[in-house]
Amino acid sequence: MVVVKKMPGDTDDSLIRKFSRMVLNEGILQEAKRRAFYVKPSLARKLKREESRRQKKVWA
Repeated sequence: MVVVKKMPGDTDDSLIRKFSRMVLNEGILQEAKRRAFYVKPSLARKLKREESRRQKKVWA
């Protein structure tokens, strides 16, 4: 859960920027997009394998 507290001297714009940055770092939007549609377990395994291959290729 993302919580942003207002400190002395913070403007509304700076609070919005802090909140946006925290949401991106937590991966909340990515998780929401991933959960937007049902993915069959077999397809999820396939996508996970492909992602793993891509990651190995980058590191090699």
